[in-house]
Order: sequence, then structure tokens, then C-alpha cells
Amino acid sequence: MFFKGFSAHFASSKAWIRPSAGLLAAFGLALMLAFLSLPALSRTVLDLDADKQPVALADWGDYWIDPQSRLAVDQVVSQHDLGWQQTPARGIYPLLPGQSLWIRFIVPPAPDMERWLLEIPYPALDRASLYTLDSAGQWIEQRAGDLTPVNQWPTPHRHPLLVVNFNAEDPTHYILRIENAQGFSAPIRFVSSGHVLRSEQQVSLFLGIYFGLALLGCTAGLAGALWLRDRAYLYYAACSALIGLTQVAVTGVGGLHLWPGSPVWTDLSLTVLATWMLVSLLLLNATIVSLAQRSRMLNLLVWAVALLGAGLSVALAVTDSALRITLMVPYLVLVPVLLLAINLWAWRRGDRFGGWLLLSAAPFALSLSLAIARYLQWLPLSFATEQGVLASMALQMPAMLVVLVLRSQQRRENRRRIQGLDRVDPSTGLINEQVFVERLARMIARSQRLRHQGAVLMIDLVNSEQVRRDFGRRAAEELPLRVAERLLSTARDIDSAARLSGQRFGMLVEGPFSAEEAATLGPRIVARCLMPYKGLPEDCAAQIRVAYALVPRQGPTAEIALGRLAQRLTGIPPESKRAVFMLPDYKAPTVAHSV
Repeated sequence: MFFKGFSAHFASSKAWIRPSAGLLAAFGLALMLAFLSLPALSRTVLDLDADKQPVALADWGDYWIDPQSRLAVDQVVSQHDLGWQQTPARGIYPLLPGQSLWIRFIVPPAPDMERWLLEIPYPALDRASLYTLDSAGQWIEQRAGDLTPVNQWPTPHRHPLLVVNFNAEDPTHYILRIENAQGFSAPIRFVSSGHVLRSEQQVSLFLGIYFGLALLGCTAGLAGALWLRDRAYLYYAACSALIGLTQVAVTGVGGLHLWPGSPVWTDLSLTVLATWMLVSLLLLNATIVSLAQRSRMLNLLVWAVALLGAGLSVALAVTDSALRITLMVPYLVLVPVLLLAINLWAWRRGDRFGGWLLLSAAPFALSLSLAIARYLQWLPLSFATEQGVLASMALQMPAMLVVLVLRSQQRRENRRRIQGLDRVDPSTGLINEQVFVERLARMIARSQRLRHQGAVLMIDLVNSEQVRRDFGRRAAEELPLRVAERLLSTARDIDSAARLSGQRFGMLVEGPFSAEEAATLGPRIVARCLMPYKGLPEDCAAQIRVAYALVPRQGPTAEIALGRLAQRLTGIPPESKRAVFMLPDYKAPTVAHSV
């Protein structure tokens, strides 16, 4: 679908030298002789082997840099003292802002069915112009790059593709002009139309993965923000969307499909969108580690860097292209360093997700350093330098989504614990006295309605001080927890166990059962608590006293039943060896009437 313009160009491909007469032919012949008279520094003619595609230009051409970018193609061809040099094999040229790179090369003769293109796999290239002479001696220009609308390229594509025409009998001479404010270190290579189609099918697979992950992340973030009302998910959705748009700009898909008629935005989109992507990533990371609650100073620093990024995006939009890399590189260094520092700081202070965030951000920082090295002309254009950042983000964003899900689960559990503190004893997990009274009232009402008996037990732990003296403070503090564990193991699913105070517990045993069956409850609990505890000395046993009552017979209301049980336990002498006490039947107090 990227190559609808191929057939029109290939159908018009003819031999560039034809018999001509008059001044036009003489002029064209003179220009060609001048072109051929230039000193040849490179190897003579390109070796275009269809079985070894893509064929790199490497050192098969000559290059010269116009320091002021003033000369036209005919002026470059006509001058003999320009100092042409052999094209470097690595493809790194010392091109500075405001300069033009001229490259000349020769393609061998080939039959008309050979369809080749000059490919520059650099979507952010400002302008590439390919010149050759027609039969009338006129220079034919093909132009591509960000400064030219993609719908006006000879072959609309994600990156510049320029048609190479052949002569069936003689070599064809070409001269290529490149302008780029950020220097030029991209490979120049030759491919056939079939090879381009096959490579684009492979590239489409990876682009589909990139854009699919970005869309999935944006959708998951919006769903999480609406469902969980968590600001971190909103940042995640924004970050995923900006990553997808940055991928669109970096790969050239935006210029080809989204804004093919807007060369200005095509030129600006990469730096502006990348800046906003870094801002959203920084805010997302700070929100995940709860930086606002952990450190006010660091949180203010993050917001200052985010506001700096917003101002930088405006500056990038209004400044000249040559200044953008100077403005962008410091911010590209600052944000990853701050990300790694925040994650390391959070991890060292006990954040359970800081280590995972640090691990997921490391490939992003490494790939971004490679991209910066390429923009500074230290490394040539390659997959690692051009697509490495996006590939690392494709790994980092799913990792951050997993962290977000785990973080949300932890926050929900914390909220449930906080909400349950007014109903649950935090140290034992048993219900507290308020809930115990409510359940006792409902059990009494249920027993009255169904005409059967339930039991309420009050249990006191009476040897805590002795355990403290004999086995230490730790054993004394742990003993009530072990008693709570034994009560839970004794209770049925329909029963309830509660902690009423530091050394006092309660149990509700649902009926129906007889008085004889109720009499076995207390001794069973006493025996269960006297059994050895794992991790404690064998002699460290819990001595308890149990008072129980059958309701509603021995306690018509919850307040009466609990009051009678507490009074019974309080009145037991300390030296008593008895452990289980049953309340007598309840008798309502009589009221005396005066005459």
C-alpha cells in the first residue's frame, strides 16, 4: 500500500541518453563531459546484486559538503576544485546545520525490467534530492524528506525512496543532495521494489505490535482511571498514547498516513511528542512510588522538570530546526537520570515496587543513551539507535502496568484493613466487642423466635504475669494471640470468636443444644488452650477461666448476659483452681410498691 506510485515511475523509465540536435544537445553533452571529468576518488561503478540486497553505497561514491549550502547542482558539477572525498563505509558524515551534503555515484547499465530505488531509512531526514540529466540536458530532481509533503514525494513512503533509472547500454551518473539540521549518519542503500515490499511486510508486523501495545495500554489506563479512580492510571493512559504517537512520528507512519500534507508538523512532531512522552513517563513513575507522600522536595523537583518539559515543547515548536537538538539533548539526559534516581531512592526506603521500576527503566535509559549518541554523530543510524528506545518502551510499559495492578491490589487491601479497624481487633483478627454485642443480640432474638438455646462464653487469660516472669516479655505478648488461634480452631463456621479486651475473649455458639451439651463447651476450650504451642516452651501454657450462659434463659438481652458473665469472672478468688463456671437462670428483679 506504500508503493502505489511505483508503476507510474517505472513505466516512464527510459534510457537517459538519446540522440538530440541543436544547442540543447550540445549543452547537455558539455555538462555530462564536465561531470565525467571530475576526479574519481571512489570505486568506479556500483555493484547492484539482486541476491545481496540491500546494497549499501558504502565507499562506492564520492561526497563533498557545501559549507554554506549555496551551490545548485549545475554549479557543483561544473566546478573542479571542490575536494571530493570517498564516502565512508559507516555512513557518518561531518555535516553541520546550514550545510549541504553532495554525493555522486554511478549505477551500472541494466535492462529496463530492473527496478531499483535509492533508500535512506531515516524518517526524520529534512530533505533528500536526487538529480540526473534527461535527454535534453536538463536536471531532473526527485525530492523527499520532512520539509516536502509526503503526498508530493515521487514514491510516498515512511522514509525517503527515490527511483533509480537505468540505461541499457551505458552507466548512469547520479548526484544526491542531503540537507539535515541534526547532521547525517544514515545508510544510503539500493533496493529493488520486490525487496521493499517484502521488508515492509516484516516491518508491518513489528509496527503492529508497537501500536497494539500502545492502544492496549491506553485502553487499560482509561479503564483503570474510571473504574478505580486512580490518577496513576490516567497518567499511564496518557503515557501510552504519547508513546504510540511518538512511534508514529519516529517510524514515519504519521507523515505517510496521518499528516501527509503538513511538512511543518512532520518536521516538529518527533521532538515535541517525545518531550511530552518523557513528561508523562516522569509523572507516572512518581505517582506509582507515591512520591508526593514520601518526599515533598523530590515531588516538587519532578513537577519542576515536568513544567520545564512543557516549556521545552513550546520552544521546540518555534525555534529553528538546527537548535532543537541542542535544546533536546539535556532534557533527554535529565529525565532518565531522574527516573533512575527516584526509583533507586524509593527502593532503598522500602518501596516494594521501586526495585521493579528501576529494573524496567534501565533498558530505556540505555537505549536512550544510544539514541543521543546517534544524534551527536557518535554512532551511525541503526535499529538500536533509532528504534531501541521504542523497543525498550514496549517492554517497560507492560511491566509498569503489572506494577500498577499490584499497587492497586495493595491499596484496596489497605483500605479494607483501615475500614475494618472499627470492627476487627488488628492484632488477632477477631471481631471486637462492638460487633460481638451486635451478634449476641441477634443470636438471642433468633433463639427466642425459634424456641431453642444458644450459648455465650466469656474467657479470661489469667496467667500472663506468671508467663512474663518465667518466660519473658515476648512470650507473654504472644500468648493472647495463641489463645485467639485456639478459639478460632474450636469454633464452627456458624460460631463467632471475639477479643473483648487485652486478656478477655468471648465466643458465641449457635444452638440448638441441651444443657448437658453446653456443659462440655467450657472444658473443651480449657483443654485446647492448655496444649503446647509451637515455638513456645512446653511449660508455657495458657490458663483460662470460662464463664458461660445459655441464652435467652440465663440472659434475655445482650447487656444482661455480658454483665452477668463479667460479674461472675470478676468474683472468682485468685487462688481458685476451678476453670469453668455456669450462670444460674436469670430472674428479673422485683419492684417494691408503696401503699
